[in-house]
Amino acid sequence: MKKGILFSSLYWKISATLLLLLIVIGCAYIFITADTVQVYFQEKNQRLNAELAAHVVQEVKPTYQNGQVDEASMDKIMHSMMAINPSIEVYLLDTSGNILNYVAPYKKVKLEKVTLDPVLTFLETEGQQFIKGDDPRNPGIQKEFSAAPILEEEKLIGYVYVVLASEEYDMAAKELIGDYIMRLGGKTMLVTLVTTLLTGLLIFWFITRYLNQIIAVVKRFKEGHLDERIPVKSSGELKELAITFNEMAQEILSNIEKIKTTENLRRELVANVSHDLRTPLSIIHGYVETMLMKADSISPEQRSQYLQTILKSTERLKKLVGDLFELSKLEAKEVKPKKEPFFITELVQDVSQKHRLLAEEKNVTIVPVADQNIPMVNADISLIERVLQNLMDNAIKFSKDGGIVTIETHNFGNNVEVKVTDTGRGIPQEDIPLVFNRYFNLTKSTSGQPEDDELSKTSVGLGLAIVKKILEIHDATIHLTSQLNKGSAFSFRLPVYKI
Repeated sequence: MKKGILFSSLYWKISATLLLLLIVIGCAYIFITADTVQVYFQEKNQRLNAELAAHVVQEVKPTYQNGQVDEASMDKIMHSMMAINPSIEVYLLDTSGNILNYVAPYKKVKLEKVTLDPVLTFLETEGQQFIKGDDPRNPGIQKEFSAAPILEEEKLIGYVYVVLASEEYDMAAKELIGDYIMRLGGKTMLVTLVTTLLTGLLIFWFITRYLNQIIAVVKRFKEGHLDERIPVKSSGELKELAITFNEMAQEILSNIEKIKTTENLRRELVANVSHDLRTPLSIIHGYVETMLMKADSISPEQRSQYLQTILKSTERLKKLVGDLFELSKLEAKEVKPKKEPFFITELVQDVSQKHRLLAEEKNVTIVPVADQNIPMVNADISLIERVLQNLMDNAIKFSKDGGIVTIETHNFGNNVEVKVTDTGRGIPQEDIPLVFNRYFNLTKSTSGQPEDDELSKTSVGLGLAIVKKILEIHDATIHLTSQLNKGSAFSFRLPVYKI
């Protein structure tokens, strides 16, 4: 109901605005038309009577006696002009424009002098240019006129100045023109107003109808119908609005799916972390409790064994917490690599040496392999060391007794490739894309059957996830190839340092 009221209000507001605009335009049209028609009639009147003053001079030439106009000649002019056209006014001017005599209704003349510039322009253009001159009966008013020079023995002695529309004629003409304009303009305005208004209302109805559909879709989307989309069947701004909303809705839907996926991963991570934290804590708690309960009967050898087990559990717990902290900083993009040139072969040798003791404990052999003249690389040495440590830890962890871990360094164009290969049980092909996820579990043997040894219950943990994140901030990629019962190979490339 509110939606209908909204659109009804919007529709009628637009319609009222259109109506008001049309009325203003119609009034302006009438005003402009009236002024144009009046000018047209004035110009037509002057053009048709341009020779009137010349005819006056030719037919009834005014005479001067001692600088004064002959009254008899003026009376002759008056009778002739009034008989021909009672709407005109005739004035005799001297060469300076002073009014010497005139023939005008009611003798109501207020000016003593007429500006000669319009008269001279009229004579120069022979009446072909529309121009107005002074109205002696109405100072400040300009009217159409006719003019002609008066020559005595080819000497200019004055002008005949004929106002073509007397005051009485002008008033009558204005009334007639006004009435004509009102009738013509009223009809034109009415037809235009009705036609434009109906057309505008129809257009507005189509526009608001589509806008109504847009609002309805937006409301349904807001109410939780996330699959709602606006049908794109218009053009211009509304089409762009529909397309933009549909793209936004799709992006929102995609983000919601990502949030759901992230939430599922978060829950899985919490569960895995809780499990891994609970295991060493349970061990620590159990041995400490045992030592307290058997404080008087426990032998020194057993005490030492218990303490060694507690120490290993605390180290495992410490490593897990450290990995979680490191991964969280990498995922939050708080770690920025401090790149510098260094020899990767030296770092490989150093990491291999640090892992020899752990490898010997598991009867695993570490074999470094390097090309000649390996150049320096440009990377963060501490972060790359962390990558190598995690890869070596996993390689040794998942290698069986008598296995071999090979760490290779090769020239590869403008890059140096580092590869860590083990001879462990390998990874099923369907699991390869998942091993870099947090807490991917390897809980089955190569035959697919559960095992009871410690290896079968060990998860990949956070090591490979940390490796992937570190290489990502170096614009590098970790690659994995693996075959069941033959082992796995992890490789990445770093850019050569250029001086």
